[in-house]
Amino acid sequence: MTRGPTLPAHRLPYLPTPLDAFNTARADEARALLLHCLRSRRWSDRIADHRPYPDLEALLAAADEATYDLSPADLAEALAGESLPELPEDTYSAAHMALSAAHAAYEARFGHAFVIYLGDIPPDEVIDHILEAIRSRLANDPEEERVIAAEQLRRLARGRLLVLLKGAGVCSICGCRHVGATSHNAPAPGK
Repeated sequence: MTRGPTLPAHRLPYLPTPLDAFNTARADEARALLLHCLRSRRWSDRIADHRPYPDLEALLAAADEATYDLSPADLAEALAGESLPELPEDTYSAAHMALSAAHAAYEARFGHAFVIYLGDIPPDEVIDHILEAIRSRLANDPEEERVIAAEQLRRLARGRLLVLLKGAGVCSICGCRHVGATSHNAPAPGK
């Protein structure tokens, strides 16, 4: 028994990714999205002005590179938009008081909110990690702390951009539901 010819594999149409939507969004929409992630107008403008990005890594690299060019005013603007990370709901009030006191000491010394990237820290270690970092960084001189704060901002911004442009949930730019930064329906490279 011989079988007839097989039908060619069905290709689903190309579905835009969140990065596609970002690359083609109106300039004011792209800047607003970036401002939400980066907290600095100049930083956001610089990234928006260099669209389109071929892939998410290129956009992240551009955002990283732009971090190193932040002026003191740009850094101050980005820091002004930050706040302490939320603590787990079951955190004791004494821990909240200790964190508030440490943060107040930090703000008094450096004139801005304490920023820290907590991406890999287990929730039950967050408060200890924050308190330890604040206490450690209080010993820094202002210029050294400016460099550390800029690096923490870079990591925070990168994390926010990844969450937004990986496509989990509804895209804030185009209103479409995206599954991931890359689609199984995407055209083959070079197509």
